[in-house]
Amino acid sequence: MKILYGIQATGNGHITRATEIIPLLQKKAQVDILMSGMQHTVSFPFPVKYRFYGLSFVFGKSGGIDYLMTYQKAKTLRFLNDLLKVPLEDYDLIIQDFEPVIAWSGKLRGKNVIALSHQSAVIKDSAPKPELFDPLGKQILKNYAPAKTEYGFHFQSYEDRIFTPVIRKSIRRIKPVNKDHYTVYLPSYQDATLVSYLSDFKKIQWHVFSRTASQKYQEGNISIFPTGQEAFLQSMSSATGVLCGAGFETPAEALLLKKKLMVIPMKFQYEQQCNAMALQQMGVDVIKTLSEENRPQISDWLENNHRTEVCFPDQTKEILNQIIEIHTS
Repeated sequence: MKILYGIQATGNGHITRATEIIPLLQKKAQVDILMSGMQHTVSFPFPVKYRFYGLSFVFGKSGGIDYLMTYQKAKTLRFLNDLLKVPLEDYDLIIQDFEPVIAWSGKLRGKNVIALSHQSAVIKDSAPKPELFDPLGKQILKNYAPAKTEYGFHFQSYEDRIFTPVIRKSIRRIKPVNKDHYTVYLPSYQDATLVSYLSDFKKIQWHVFSRTASQKYQEGNISIFPTGQEAFLQSMSSATGVLCGAGFETPAEALLLKKKLMVIPMKFQYEQQCNAMALQQMGVDVIKTLSEENRPQISDWLENNHRTEVCFPDQTKEILNQIIEIHTS
């Protein structure tokens, strides 16, 4: 059996999930990997057979997506040509994690492509949605990587075929400790913005992970680190709390490690707004932005000891077995 697995490489979450899923698939079949997007900052340990530019969102500098830069960097004709280059007919099973080249190629050519992603869960009616309706954001999320058959991951199992997060084994093996620092991962903010804002909390030792820093440096009570898996895991596993965007993997890992958690959803990013609502319903602290009016809420979060209890069983092997049994019989 041959499986084609497509990964969206805009951001790090899809990459880290794939590192858990691919070895399990390789025990069942030959697995070829397709990757599109150019925004990830973590290493990927498997050979990539097909690599495409794809459709990448570009991070801004003040808490959101830079839609103008995203539009300017889009290569629409190249994307349409790439759809014809993927030999879907060579595979018995095709899976994509929010990957648009495989998704649209399959849709246009009438192939059954299985969506296995967080976004497949977010878009379901049963999953929490923000109070402020965003019809454009919803349509982007729904049509970016469309699929007729969907399996999803979310912070809770809101319905059948929605499962709790895939957590890396390296995270599950960790015995967390508390070394009295706070880990920060907010890639849509400039380092200078984070340093200026966080330095006012003078009693707190901050570990800020930066997508632009090439080496570690210090600014008062703030340590700035290049984004890297090992350093980030060490910091987060020994942190008192985690301040991060309302993505999926980092909040899920922080919750599993029983860390205090506060999230800031990216502006104009519907998926993160949905995630923030889901986390808020679970009791996680959420603020809209790093602003003066939110300083009291951050101070309160730093002073309290509230932690949200979760149960994220390791279901990955069973989920993949289910998909293979249903869709290759």
